[in-house]
Amino acid sequence: MTVEPVFRNYDQQALDAQYNNRARFPNFTEQFDQWTRWSVATRRTLPCRLDIVYGDDALERLDVFPAEGARNPIYVFLHGGYWYSLDKSHYSYVAEGMRPHGIVTAVTNFGLAPRCDMDTIVEHNRRSLAWLWRHATSFGGDPDRIYVCGHSAGGHLGLMLLGTDWADIGADLPHDLVKGVCAIGGIFDMEPIRLSFLNEKLHLTAEQARRNSPLLQRYPVCAPLSLVVAVDESAEFHRQSEQMRDLWSSLGYPVELMIPSDFDHFTVVNELGDPRCALVLHQLAQMRLAFS
Repeated sequence: MTVEPVFRNYDQQALDAQYNNRARFPNFTEQFDQWTRWSVATRRTLPCRLDIVYGDDALERLDVFPAEGARNPIYVFLHGGYWYSLDKSHYSYVAEGMRPHGIVTAVTNFGLAPRCDMDTIVEHNRRSLAWLWRHATSFGGDPDRIYVCGHSAGGHLGLMLLGTDWADIGADLPHDLVKGVCAIGGIFDMEPIRLSFLNEKLHLTAEQARRNSPLLQRYPVCAPLSLVVAVDESAEFHRQSEQMRDLWSSLGYPVELMIPSDFDHFTVVNELGDPRCALVLHQLAQMRLAFS
């Protein structure tokens, strides 16, 4: 019996396996618990403003971890969870990696599927960035130096922000509001997501998948892009980052693809709380390029 492919050369079972990170890396619950413990400690020890309201939805909230001084760069972290799970409270610890370098950290929440569709999730993220730009000086940030990092689904959202026409969000917003992005284990082609088991929760239509695929966006602003995909990620995750790199290169924009060898889809963000780790130092170098 011949099994028909549903995407590229993958039949349904094979495609689902490519995107089932929790099956591929069964240590995920330990990772979530570890991030939570680290983040509780961060919120207890670092100055912070929690659950700032940036929109009307109950999940349109963000946390800010100021640095010392004023007009500091702003590092915005977008959480993963395949657009339907996890929370900003898992990732407060990333502020530990940035504060010693004089960088403000903002960790955001946004609506989740299935209650919110993908268009709404992207719109929430645009509103959070607009809020951060407009209120940057209230927490010691520089609105002209905003850099975004996203993990997994957050990597997808980071690229959607980079492709945003900010004039559509607010006439006061600059066209280059986001100065650079680091996408860790990101998704940039939403069609295989639509065709996979994940769509049981996401309910993507073909048009929504096209509209929300970073690989199909226009990017009028030249901004540095860092793509990070762990060596043990699936072939599809590698393809996604490689094609995003190729698109960025074709535009003549600065791009780097990192393939760390000692981490998986979940553990790759573990060191973001270490101000001396390679991924933090790489992002700092990218920020210097983005802000120059």
